[in-house]
Amino acid sequence: MGYFWTLMCHLHTLAGPVTMLLYPLYASVVAIETTDKLDDEQWLAYWIFYSFLTLMEMVLQPVLEWIPIWYDVKLIFVGWLVLPQFRGAAFIYDKFVRERIIKRYRESQHHNKSPKGKSKTKFVDFIASKKGEHEAY
Repeated sequence: MGYFWTLMCHLHTLAGPVTMLLYPLYASVVAIETTDKLDDEQWLAYWIFYSFLTLMEMVLQPVLEWIPIWYDVKLIFVGWLVLPQFRGAAFIYDKFVRERIIKRYRESQHHNKSPKGKSKTKFVDFIASKKGEHEAY
């Protein structure tokens, strides 16, 4: 029974790296090999949010170590970002990030009518376009 309990305790420790790194790495490689752009968006968005979460965790480490359930909350949140049933990373990107990029683009378009701003507007047009309007290659 002691081995079973030890396994159960360490299973929680293994769940984080598997959920946050191993499965997303595998799914990202699979997404690169497919022609579908929706899975590319999901995994690119995931890596953006995972990097941001990791950076914020590094900055807030002194505070987060006082929150006993932080690792569990993070694991649940990352699970929501990762699981294909939820597509959480793509959802957050579509609902929050893309809207802010488009809003900034429209504001900068009114302020920046110079020829130097043309390259910026082309880049933002590429980023802010709707899904499926542009191809990677």
